[in-house]
Amino acid sequence: MTNSSISSISNDKLLQAKIEAALYAAGRPLSKFELAKAAGITSTIKSSNIARHLMSKINSTFEAIQMFELEGERFVIQLKSDFTTSARKFSSRPLLSTAELKTLSFIVYFQPISGKDLADRRGPNSYQHVRTLKQLGFIKSEPSGRTKIFSTTSRLAEYFGIANDPAILKQQLVKYGFKPKKAQVIQPSPNKP
Repeated sequence: MTNSSISSISNDKLLQAKIEAALYAAGRPLSKFELAKAAGITSTIKSSNIARHLMSKINSTFEAIQMFELEGERFVIQLKSDFTTSARKFSSRPLLSTAELKTLSFIVYFQPISGKDLADRRGPNSYQHVRTLKQLGFIKSEPSGRTKIFSTTSRLAEYFGIANDPAILKQQLVKYGFKPKKAQVIQPSPNKP
């Protein structure tokens, strides 16, 4: 689109087009703040309203593409789960790194799992993985004392086209070769007099 064709678009359509472009390019959920920034506006209420209008338009127009609003007024454009397999071979980069997928597998297998237990099993980088997985809406957390308890969401099941039952998910992981390592147990050293 050239500058002259951009100037011929009405202001509302231009704002919507900027939000659409940002969501498409990001390949991850964007907050209402990020959408406002992409559109060049300061009102997050307006960016959310424009995104919801865009979501309605996309979801009623396209067969393979869908738009979601996630918790915390975050929005994402993605393929419907029925089309991920056929489109995967054309993707230039995976949605999740191997390490993030491994962390997700541990959450699926051990859910509900505490942040401490997850870090013991996957290492300190698991906190960054959790951040990414939460942004995508694949996991949720609930506070439990000084830590958080993680479990999967229906969004994960919907995205990957799998069952939303933790027991079935666990069976599927084992079937495909998932071998969880046990948490490292640190034995207290005996007290020396």
